Amino acid sequence: MTLHQILLKYWGYSNFRPLQEEIIQSVLDGKDTLTLLPTGGGKSLCFQVPALARDGVCLVISPLIALMKDQVDNLKKRGIPAAAIYSGMHADEIDIILGNCKFGNIKLLYLSPERLITAKMRESIKRMKVSLLAVDEAHCVSQWGYDFRPPYLQIASIRSIIPGVPVMALTATATPKVVKDIQRKLEFKKENVFQKSFERKNLTYLVLKEEDKLKRLVKILSKVRGPGIVYVRNRRQTKEIAEHLQRNNISADFYHAGLDPKTRDNRQSAWINEEKRIIVSTNAFGMGIDKPNVRVVVHLDLPDSIEAYFQEAGRGGRDEKRAYAVLLYETADILDSRHNLSISFPELDTIRDVYQALGNYFQLPVGMGKDQQFDFDLGAFAEQYNFQPVIVYNCLKFLEKEGFVMLTEGLHQPSKVYIKAAKEELYRFQVEHEPFDHFIKTMLRSYSGILSDFTMFSEQELARRSNLSLEKVITNLKHLARLQILDYIPQTDKPRIIFIQERLDTRDLTISPENYRDRLKDAEKRLEKMIGYAETANKCRSQALLAYFGECNTKRCGKCDVCIKRNKISLNEMEFDRIVEIIKPVLKTKPCTMEDLVVAADPIHEDKIIRAVQWLIDNEKIVMDRERRFRWK
Repeated sequence: MTLHQILLKYWGYSNFRPLQEEIIQSVLDGKDTLTLLPTGGGKSLCFQVPALARDGVCLVISPLIALMKDQVDNLKKRGIPAAAIYSGMHADEIDIILGNCKFGNIKLLYLSPERLITAKMRESIKRMKVSLLAVDEAHCVSQWGYDFRPPYLQIASIRSIIPGVPVMALTATATPKVVKDIQRKLEFKKENVFQKSFERKNLTYLVLKEEDKLKRLVKILSKVRGPGIVYVRNRRQTKEIAEHLQRNNISADFYHAGLDPKTRDNRQSAWINEEKRIIVSTNAFGMGIDKPNVRVVVHLDLPDSIEAYFQEAGRGGRDEKRAYAVLLYETADILDSRHNLSISFPELDTIRDVYQALGNYFQLPVGMGKDQQFDFDLGAFAEQYNFQPVIVYNCLKFLEKEGFVMLTEGLHQPSKVYIKAAKEELYRFQVEHEPFDHFIKTMLRSYSGILSDFTMFSEQELARRSNLSLEKVITNLKHLARLQILDYIPQTDKPRIIFIQERLDTRDLTISPENYRDRLKDAEKRLEKMIGYAETANKCRSQALLAYFGECNTKRCGKCDVCIKRNKISLNEMEFDRIVEIIKPVLKTKPCTMEDLVVAADPIHEDKIIRAVQWLIDNEKIVMDRERRFRWK
């Protein structure tokens, strides 16, 4: 099939979006390729289409289990054979997937970076025909990326066992420094970057300094029709704000990772299907959701970085129709953000203490536990060891990024069963154990494929079909599992701790102080850039965001809050910038009267200088003293 036939058959599109076809052709030509497309720009298609166009399996590296599961489910719905392997899966389940990859029955295999570099996976990859290595969220490979993860640094080591296989790296957010670093760390044979401008002409950015945020929020959502997302920092706020919107006759619900999976799925579906117009959420919401007609995205708290803000704001207007990204903030938010940053970097000794307590909590001996997973109640753990829950959470996230453990949110994982006994062995067992005969036959009739792969099922449904109680069904399944007739994985929706490595003695828990300090320093810089974006009042919002990502020669958008105010003073951009360029160094040197500024900016017309100065006063860039002299703030 041609590329266009693949696109039409599996996705129903007749044409590629800008740059997609060129990116796909680049990897089909065997070139290492870095793809930078903004959120909603169709990055996934760039590796999924060539995966179908080439023989073999495409290995996709991704850091998030939830994202892997979403993508695999979506591919399967389109009839594309895909699978994911991540820490905590049953060994037999992994073996079946690897066998299918070896025999060409899987086209896309999703892996965490930790899983990719295990000895077993490397041996398995040697026996596969690999068509492409795709590294999603590639900014994680760079120490200057906003979500740097040391396990990503080891991805390049796999290239030696798949010589000649091109690498595609993909990200929605990378500064020029990170772009270069990604290619170096992934050992690109030659620099090769496809970058679509991050400019979103249909998206209007607004930053409003507002003390009564809830009043302004209601006003915004009443004025802008259509679906919307409201982002807040903590879970408690999601509920409070959703209820406030409901009291003001705005259809809304709330979402956060602490809700049980069924509730999360229901609320996500209600919003996608527009049974609810507004979803109020922490940043747990939105990843992997492709809803094109979001008309407004409001942030009620300052994000930690421009990368995070740009990604979340970019969920608005993916249909290329007009949409709004609004940031509401007040001075106290800046203090809160700096405080939140400080507690998100616990002391190294505290991180070690939490790791030590974790091993004790699960009664795990040193040297044991690799790939073991445990249901985890963070609140109970924190209480037992006298830690603050927020400190525990931040320690675990740090340990996760360093590749020691993984904390999964409460992902719903349905029950699975796989009859692993050979047909002859199974028949003999049924004859010799008559009480189980009917039960096994019911399973074989009810779930096709149960003899070759793990199959999702419901214990309640199996109880109904076999005319047994639910308790009896579970007892039977556990007994048959003990006898090695089948593998049974009960459903779970609880958060879990997975030990990526065997438990280490805390003296061997190597967290480089330099790496820790560098991370903290980078996080502080990113936060200050975010604060600077919020507080600036003299640079077009779109220009400011694009400049952060290295796009410097862009035009004013003409419709953000900064541009609207500047438009009112009847100055074009060049005139305003020229006046600021002249008077800013003068005012930074000494206070000046209006007459002094008019002289300094001669021959620009006096009226224009006065308008520019008035705008700068209104936007708190310059102040006037009692003697009516101006100085730069």
